[in-house]
Amino acid sequence: MKLISSEKLLDTPIFRVTMDHALDPDGFEIKRAIVQHDGSAVIMPVDEKGRVLLVRQYRLPARKYLWELSAGRLDPGETPLQAAKRELIEETGYRAKKWTKLTKFYPSPGFVAEAMTIYVAQELKAGAATPMDDERIECGWFTWKQMGEMIEKGEICDAKTLIGWSLWKLRGKK
Repeated sequence: MKLISSEKLLDTPIFRVTMDHALDPDGFEIKRAIVQHDGSAVIMPVDEKGRVLLVRQYRLPARKYLWELSAGRLDPGETPLQAAKRELIEETGYRAKKWTKLTKFYPSPGFVAEAMTIYVAQELKAGAATPMDDERIECGWFTWKQMGEMIEKGEICDAKTLIGWSLWKLRGKK
């Protein structure tokens, strides 16, 4: 598939929207509006007791408060791991000595060009959080069992959190 054209439709501080046109050698064409996003880092802090630190904040698109893994977009020139370390400090105040990449995924590849990379952060040290001006974040520690119950009840319904929890559990971590 070869990109023939890409026209900018919208430019915001967080993402851009383009109208892209692609063509393969057989003549198959795709024209689609694409949300262009530089990517995000997701952090699953796990303490020495095996608990996971979640953040709770109001998510305007969802129109409700969500418990979720901490995350944030990559700044220009930043790697996903650098962004993960920065976001963990900003949103929770914690720093981690041990970082393990869990996975990279595309949350909605049909129209969003965003890749999210999930890291497990361990050997944690507490500190002061420095959230952005538009963030009001509450933090809470949860056991794997508590998270499983919250998922069953629909209290955790955020994709990155569901993926992180499921993969970590699948690998036998608790």
